[in-house]
Amino acid sequence: MQSALDPAGEEASQVATLFWVMTIGGLVIWALVVLLSLYASRWKREPISEQAAARLIPWAGGVLPVTVLTALLAYALWLMPSLRPFADPDRAGLRVEVVGSQFWWHVAYRRPDGTSVISANEIRLPVGERVEFSLTSADMIHSFWIPALGGKMDLIPGRTNRLSLLATKAGTYRGQCAEFCGISHAHMAFPAIAMEPADFEAWLAARSRPSEGLGANQAGRGLFERERCGSCHRVDGTQAQSTAGPDLSHVGSRLTIGAGLLENDVEALERFIVHPASLKHGSRMPAYTHLSADELARIAAWLKGLQ
Repeated sequence: MQSALDPAGEEASQVATLFWVMTIGGLVIWALVVLLSLYASRWKREPISEQAAARLIPWAGGVLPVTVLTALLAYALWLMPSLRPFADPDRAGLRVEVVGSQFWWHVAYRRPDGTSVISANEIRLPVGERVEFSLTSADMIHSFWIPALGGKMDLIPGRTNRLSLLATKAGTYRGQCAEFCGISHAHMAFPAIAMEPADFEAWLAARSRPSEGLGANQAGRGLFERERCGSCHRVDGTQAQSTAGPDLSHVGSRLTIGAGLLENDVEALERFIVHPASLKHGSRMPAYTHLSADELARIAAWLKGLQ
Protein backbone atom coordinates (compact mmCIF):
# COMPACT_ATOMS: atom_id res chain seq x y z
CA MET A 1 0.00 0.00 0.00
CA GLN A 2 1.32 3.46 -0.89
CA SER A 3 -1.18 6.13 0.10
CA ALA A 4 -0.80 9.17 2.32
CA LEU A 5 -4.61 9.22 2.69
CA ASP A 6 -4.82 5.78 4.29
CA PRO A 7 -2.55 6.45 7.26
CA ALA A 8 -0.96 3.81 9.46
CA GLY A 9 1.33 6.17 11.37
CA GLU A 10 0.93 9.13 13.68
CA GLU A 11 2.62 11.60 11.32
CA ALA A 12 0.69 10.32 8.28
CA SER A 13 -2.58 10.82 10.17
CA GLN A 14 -1.69 14.47 10.68
CA VAL A 15 -0.83 14.85 7.00
CA ALA A 16 -4.16 13.28 5.99
CA THR A 17 -6.05 15.52 8.42
CA LEU A 18 -4.36 18.63 7.02
CA PHE A 19 -5.19 17.51 3.47
CA TRP A 20 -8.87 16.94 4.21
CA VAL A 21 -9.26 20.20 6.15
CA MET A 22 -7.76 22.21 3.28
CA THR A 23 -9.70 20.25 0.66
CA ILE A 24 -13.02 20.76 2.43
CA GLY A 25 -12.19 24.42 3.01
CA GLY A 26 -11.39 24.87 -0.68
CA LEU A 27 -14.63 23.16 -1.71
CA VAL A 28 -16.68 25.40 0.58
CA ILE A 29 -15.07 28.53 -0.89
CA TRP A 30 -15.58 27.19 -4.44
CA ALA A 31 -19.26 26.50 -3.71
CA LEU A 32 -19.75 30.04 -2.35
CA VAL A 33 -18.13 31.56 -5.43
CA VAL A 34 -20.33 29.45 -7.74
CA LEU A 35 -23.47 30.45 -5.81
CA LEU A 36 -22.54 34.11 -5.98
CA SER A 37 -21.88 33.78 -9.72
CA LEU A 38 -25.28 32.15 -10.27
CA TYR A 39 -26.96 34.79 -8.13
CA ALA A 40 -25.38 37.61 -10.12
CA SER A 41 -25.96 36.05 -13.55
CA ARG A 42 -29.43 34.54 -13.18
CA TRP A 43 -31.33 35.88 -10.22
CA LYS A 44 -30.17 39.45 -9.81
CA ARG A 45 -29.45 40.81 -13.28
CA GLU A 46 -29.76 44.52 -12.49
CA PRO A 47 -26.52 46.32 -11.54
CA ILE A 48 -25.77 46.92 -7.88
CA SER A 49 -25.34 50.41 -6.49
CA GLU A 50 -21.99 52.08 -5.96
CA GLN A 51 -22.55 51.98 -2.22
CA ALA A 52 -23.11 48.18 -2.28
CA ALA A 53 -20.01 47.65 -4.47
CA ALA A 54 -17.95 49.79 -2.09
CA ARG A 55 -18.99 47.50 0.77
CA LEU A 56 -18.60 44.25 -1.19
CA ILE A 57 -15.07 44.79 -2.49
CA PRO A 58 -13.24 45.22 0.85
CA TRP A 59 -15.22 42.46 2.58
CA ALA A 60 -15.24 39.84 -0.22
CA GLY A 61 -11.90 40.84 -1.73
CA GLY A 62 -9.96 41.64 1.43
CA VAL A 63 -11.39 40.59 4.77
CA LEU A 64 -12.71 37.14 3.71
CA PRO A 65 -9.53 35.91 1.92
CA VAL A 66 -7.26 37.21 4.69
CA THR A 67 -9.41 35.56 7.37
CA VAL A 68 -9.62 32.20 5.58
CA LEU A 69 -5.93 32.06 4.63
CA THR A 70 -4.87 33.15 8.14
CA ALA A 71 -7.00 30.41 9.68
CA LEU A 72 -5.56 27.74 7.35
CA LEU A 73 -2.00 28.96 7.96
CA ALA A 74 -2.52 28.99 11.74
CA TYR A 75 -3.90 25.44 11.61
CA ALA A 76 -0.95 24.22 9.50
CA LEU A 77 1.57 25.89 11.84
CA TRP A 78 -0.20 24.33 14.83
CA LEU A 79 0.13 20.89 13.23
CA MET A 80 3.76 21.37 12.18
CA PRO A 81 5.46 20.14 15.41
CA SER A 82 3.56 16.85 15.19
CA LEU A 83 4.36 16.50 11.47
CA ARG A 84 8.09 16.61 12.24
CA PRO A 85 8.50 15.34 15.81
CA PHE A 86 12.12 15.15 16.88
CA ALA A 87 13.23 12.23 18.99
CA ASP A 88 16.42 12.63 20.98
CA PRO A 89 18.89 10.13 19.42
CA ASP A 90 20.37 9.44 22.86
CA ARG A 91 16.95 8.49 24.25
CA ALA A 92 15.45 6.73 21.24
CA GLY A 93 14.82 3.04 21.85
CA LEU A 94 15.76 2.16 18.29
CA ARG A 95 17.74 4.11 15.73
CA VAL A 96 17.72 3.09 12.08
CA GLU A 97 20.47 4.39 9.81
CA VAL A 98 19.59 4.53 6.11
CA VAL A 99 22.07 5.31 3.34
CA GLY A 100 20.69 5.84 -0.15
CA SER A 101 22.70 4.75 -3.20
CA GLN A 102 21.92 4.36 -6.88
CA PHE A 103 19.59 2.45 -6.71
CA TRP A 104 19.28 0.68 -3.37
CA TRP A 105 19.10 1.27 0.39
CA HIS A 106 21.63 0.30 3.06
CA VAL A 107 19.86 -0.17 6.41
CA ALA A 108 21.44 -0.55 9.86
CA TYR A 109 19.46 -1.04 13.08
CA ARG A 110 21.32 0.42 16.08
CA ARG A 111 20.07 -0.95 19.38
CA PRO A 112 20.41 0.82 22.76
CA ASP A 113 22.92 -1.80 23.95
CA GLY A 114 25.28 -0.88 21.11
CA THR A 115 24.66 -3.94 18.92
CA SER A 116 23.75 -3.55 15.26
CA VAL A 117 21.79 -5.46 12.65
CA ILE A 118 22.66 -4.80 9.01
CA SER A 119 20.12 -5.18 6.22
CA ALA A 120 19.18 -3.67 2.87
CA ASN A 121 16.17 -2.64 0.78
CA GLU A 122 13.66 -3.32 3.55
CA ILE A 123 12.54 -1.46 6.68
CA ARG A 124 10.98 -3.06 9.74
CA LEU A 125 9.75 -1.18 12.78
CA PRO A 126 7.65 -1.90 15.87
CA VAL A 127 4.07 -0.69 16.18
CA GLY A 128 3.48 1.88 18.91
CA GLU A 129 7.15 2.78 19.39
CA ARG A 130 8.81 5.89 17.98
CA VAL A 131 11.76 5.12 15.72
CA GLU A 132 14.51 7.59 14.92
CA PHE A 133 15.78 7.43 11.33
CA SER A 134 19.22 8.79 10.48
CA LEU A 135 19.34 9.50 6.74
CA THR A 136 22.24 10.24 4.39
CA SER A 137 23.36 9.49 0.84
CA ALA A 138 26.42 7.87 -0.67
CA ASP A 139 26.23 9.57 -4.07
CA MET A 140 23.45 12.08 -4.83
CA ILE A 141 20.22 13.44 -3.39
CA HIS A 142 17.59 10.79 -2.69
CA SER A 143 14.37 11.11 -0.68
CA PHE A 144 13.05 8.63 1.88
CA TRP A 145 9.25 8.36 1.92
CA ILE A 146 6.79 5.88 3.39
CA PRO A 147 3.46 7.62 2.57
CA ALA A 148 1.35 5.51 4.93
CA LEU A 149 3.63 6.29 7.90
CA GLY A 150 4.76 9.89 7.47
CA GLY A 151 6.24 12.64 5.34
CA LYS A 152 9.35 12.46 3.18
CA MET A 153 12.89 13.49 4.05
CA ASP A 154 15.83 14.08 1.70
CA LEU A 155 19.07 12.11 1.88
CA ILE A 156 21.95 14.46 1.03
CA PRO A 157 25.63 13.51 0.56
CA GLY A 158 27.77 14.78 3.42
CA ARG A 159 24.78 15.60 5.60
CA THR A 160 22.72 13.57 8.06
CA ASN A 161 19.00 14.34 8.30
CA ARG A 162 16.74 12.92 10.96
CA LEU A 163 13.19 11.64 10.69
CA SER A 164 11.01 10.30 13.48
CA LEU A 165 8.13 7.90 12.72
CA LEU A 166 5.59 6.11 14.88
CA ALA A 167 3.60 3.29 13.26
CA THR A 168 0.10 2.82 14.68
CA LYS A 169 -1.09 -0.18 12.66
CA ALA A 170 0.68 -3.42 11.75
CA GLY A 171 1.01 -4.13 8.07
CA THR A 172 3.23 -3.95 5.00
CA TYR A 173 3.54 -0.59 3.30
CA ARG A 174 5.47 0.60 0.27
CA GLY A 175 8.32 3.08 0.60
CA GLN A 176 9.85 4.93 -2.30
CA CYS A 177 12.65 7.28 -3.27
CA ALA A 178 10.77 10.52 -3.92
CA GLU A 179 13.61 12.51 -5.52
CA PHE A 180 14.65 11.80 -9.12
CA CYS A 181 18.07 10.20 -8.80
CA GLY A 182 18.80 8.57 -12.16
CA ILE A 183 17.62 6.09 -14.72
CA SER A 184 16.20 3.57 -12.20
CA HIS A 185 14.77 6.10 -9.76
CA ALA A 186 11.29 4.58 -10.15
CA HIS A 187 12.73 1.18 -9.17
CA MET A 188 14.29 2.41 -5.94
CA ALA A 189 11.57 1.26 -3.57
CA PHE A 190 11.34 -0.86 -0.42
CA PRO A 191 8.71 -2.61 1.68
CA ALA A 192 8.17 -1.17 5.16
CA ILE A 193 6.81 -3.74 7.60
CA ALA A 194 5.24 -2.51 10.86
CA MET A 195 5.27 -5.39 13.35
CA GLU A 196 3.92 -5.99 16.81
CA PRO A 197 6.70 -5.21 19.32
CA ALA A 198 7.20 -8.83 20.41
CA ASP A 199 7.39 -10.02 16.79
CA PHE A 200 9.82 -7.24 15.95
CA GLU A 201 12.12 -8.11 18.86
CA ALA A 202 12.10 -11.76 17.80
CA TRP A 203 12.90 -10.74 14.21
CA LEU A 204 15.72 -8.46 15.34
CA ALA A 205 17.18 -11.16 17.59
CA ALA A 206 17.14 -13.69 14.73
CA ARG A 207 18.83 -11.21 12.39
CA SER A 208 21.54 -10.56 14.98
CA ARG A 209 22.93 -14.02 14.24
CA PRO A 210 24.24 -15.51 10.99
CA SER A 211 21.62 -17.32 8.95
CA GLU A 212 21.16 -21.03 9.66
CA GLY A 213 21.11 -21.51 5.89
CA LEU A 214 24.86 -20.88 5.65
CA GLY A 215 25.56 -24.57 6.16
CA ALA A 216 23.09 -25.80 3.55
CA ASN A 217 23.76 -26.16 -0.17
CA GLN A 218 27.54 -25.94 0.10
CA ALA A 219 27.83 -26.13 -3.68
CA GLY A 220 25.89 -22.86 -3.97
CA ARG A 221 28.06 -21.23 -1.32
CA GLY A 222 31.18 -22.42 -3.09
CA LEU A 223 29.99 -20.86 -6.35
CA PHE A 224 29.17 -17.61 -4.52
CA GLU A 225 32.73 -17.50 -3.22
CA ARG A 226 34.28 -18.62 -6.52
CA GLU A 227 32.59 -15.77 -8.39
CA ARG A 228 33.92 -13.30 -5.78
CA CYS A 229 30.44 -12.01 -4.92
CA GLY A 230 31.92 -11.00 -1.57
CA SER A 231 33.81 -8.22 -3.35
CA CYS A 232 30.56 -6.23 -3.32
CA HIS A 233 28.24 -7.97 -0.87
CA ARG A 234 28.29 -8.89 2.81
CA VAL A 235 27.03 -12.18 4.24
CA ASP A 236 27.29 -12.40 8.03
CA GLY A 237 29.23 -15.47 9.14
CA THR A 238 31.36 -15.64 5.98
CA GLN A 239 34.41 -13.86 4.62
CA ALA A 240 32.15 -11.76 2.39
CA GLN A 241 32.16 -8.42 4.22
CA SER A 242 31.99 -5.73 1.54
CA THR A 243 29.48 -2.90 1.72
CA ALA A 244 29.73 -1.78 -1.92
CA GLY A 245 26.43 -3.52 -2.68
CA PRO A 246 23.36 -4.59 -0.68
CA ASP A 247 23.87 -6.78 2.39
CA LEU A 248 22.81 -10.39 1.69
CA SER A 249 23.05 -11.85 5.20
CA HIS A 250 19.37 -12.79 5.39
CA VAL A 251 18.34 -11.99 1.84
CA GLY A 252 16.14 -15.08 1.54
CA SER A 253 13.72 -13.75 4.16
CA ARG A 254 13.10 -10.41 2.46
CA LEU A 255 9.88 -9.75 0.61
CA THR A 256 11.54 -8.39 -2.54
CA ILE A 257 14.87 -8.23 -4.34
CA GLY A 258 16.33 -5.39 -6.38
CA ALA A 259 14.92 -2.73 -4.01
CA GLY A 260 11.24 -3.59 -4.45
CA LEU A 261 11.70 -4.68 -8.07
CA LEU A 262 10.78 -8.41 -7.94
CA GLU A 263 9.09 -10.84 -5.58
CA ASN A 264 11.76 -12.75 -3.70
CA ASP A 265 11.90 -16.30 -5.03
CA VAL A 266 14.55 -18.55 -6.59
CA GLU A 267 13.48 -17.77 -10.15
CA ALA A 268 13.68 -14.02 -9.56
CA LEU A 269 17.11 -14.40 -7.96
CA GLU A 270 18.32 -16.34 -10.98
CA ARG A 271 17.01 -13.64 -13.35
CA PHE A 272 18.68 -10.87 -11.39
CA ILE A 273 22.03 -12.66 -11.12
CA VAL A 274 22.33 -13.52 -14.81
CA HIS A 275 21.71 -10.01 -16.14
CA PRO A 276 20.78 -7.37 -13.52
CA ALA A 277 21.10 -4.35 -15.83
CA SER A 278 18.36 -5.67 -18.13
CA LEU A 279 15.95 -5.67 -15.16
CA LYS A 280 17.26 -2.58 -13.42
CA HIS A 281 18.90 -0.09 -15.76
CA GLY A 282 21.94 1.56 -14.26
CA SER A 283 22.71 -1.35 -11.93
CA ARG A 284 26.45 -1.64 -11.35
CA MET A 285 26.29 -5.36 -10.69
CA PRO A 286 28.04 -7.31 -13.47
CA ALA A 287 26.14 -9.83 -15.57
CA TYR A 288 26.91 -13.51 -14.84
CA THR A 289 25.96 -14.85 -18.25
CA HIS A 290 28.82 -17.37 -18.15
CA LEU A 291 27.15 -19.42 -15.42
CA SER A 292 25.43 -22.62 -16.46
CA ALA A 293 21.76 -23.16 -15.62
CA ASP A 294 22.75 -25.61 -12.88
CA GLU A 295 25.29 -23.21 -11.34
CA LEU A 296 22.81 -20.36 -11.46
CA ALA A 297 20.16 -22.49 -9.74
CA ARG A 298 22.60 -23.53 -6.99
CA ILE A 299 23.65 -19.95 -6.16
CA ALA A 300 20.03 -18.72 -6.17
CA ALA A 301 18.92 -21.61 -3.95
CA TRP A 302 21.71 -20.86 -1.46
CA LEU A 303 20.79 -17.19 -1.34
CA LYS A 304 17.10 -18.01 -0.89
CA GLY A 305 18.08 -20.30 1.98
CA LEU A 306 19.64 -17.38 3.89
CA GLN A 307 16.57 -16.86 6.05
